[in-house]
Amino acid sequence: MGKKAQQPLLLLLCLSGLVRCSAAMVFWTAVVEISYVNNLNETVDKYCECGVYGRNSLVQKASGIVTLPRGDPKGCGSDPVYSRNSSSPPWIALVKRGNCTFSEKINAAKRQGAAAVVVYNVDGSGNSTTHMAHSEAEEIVAIMVGNAQGAEIARLVMNGTDVQMLIDVGSPHGPWMDTYWLYFLSIAFFIVTAASIAYFVFISANRLYSLNRLRRNERRLKSEAKKAIGRLQVRTIKRGDEETTSESHVCAVCIESYKAGDVVTILTCDHFFHKACIEPWLLEKRTCPMCKCDILKALGVEDETKSISSESPPDVTVITVTGGEHLYEVPLTNPGSSDPERQEHHYDNSAFEGDSQAVRG
Repeated sequence: MGKKAQQPLLLLLCLSGLVRCSAAMVFWTAVVEISYVNNLNETVDKYCECGVYGRNSLVQKASGIVTLPRGDPKGCGSDPVYSRNSSSPPWIALVKRGNCTFSEKINAAKRQGAAAVVVYNVDGSGNSTTHMAHSEAEEIVAIMVGNAQGAEIARLVMNGTDVQMLIDVGSPHGPWMDTYWLYFLSIAFFIVTAASIAYFVFISANRLYSLNRLRRNERRLKSEAKKAIGRLQVRTIKRGDEETTSESHVCAVCIESYKAGDVVTILTCDHFFHKACIEPWLLEKRTCPMCKCDILKALGVEDETKSISSESPPDVTVITVTGGEHLYEVPLTNPGSSDPERQEHHYDNSAFEGDSQAVRG
């Protein structure tokens, strides 16, 4: 796969990586509902989506009686910190932020059987919260609420009021959960996908078009070659003809001597070959095997496909010479060439080349 084809795929992978990274930045709000009986013997219910689940918290429901730590409201003392235990009815620990880590506060309540832990923020922070981390205290519901809400509940409990609390899952929030970001990611994904599909369709269509064009051109050239072959002179070699008596006359395609009764085809360059040998050759090559003469050009057939066909090697005139019992093809260079080395003949047989040099010497 080329580098250009890889670019859309790399963009998709980067986009999916951003989505995965953004999942770690998402946090869930918590719905906090409290219920208690006031001094007038009236039931008071309060509801707000004012809590935030901790990063390592279970994101699920929890309910119970609110319980404060003994002595230190921050719940950092040694066990037992609470007057309740695992055999008590479901209860929720309410502790103040500060003095020790979130994990220490949560674990102290968890060891004594708390169903959940609510940490309220420090004084002076109003109703602000943070996304608290407590990697050493997992498998328990832990949320943070603002100082104002937490302090109000703590005062009720300290005054002897039983406060029933219900914690429920709220909504996901974060930079990537914003509606506009979701629209942006959706549009970007569809644009990249559409661009990738369009690119591959274009490449495939272009390749198919080129292949079909080459096939059509090849069929046209073969058709022209068949017409050209039909216009070539054909004769039958008879007994006593020079071709049957001289060993220098052989078919350059099959490298066999001519015999009486052989049918030969004479090309426009006057070279001749067995008819059964040269016709398949001309259908594919359309040039003389010896001198590379193009029979289509020689017969006036216009080649309209030069721009898409591969460049043919330069025409070189070749003569066949004998050396003992062997035949050799010797290329003749352009006499007008300025390169003196190209003026010399090159022979495939070193012994023959030595004889030629001796004659020139």
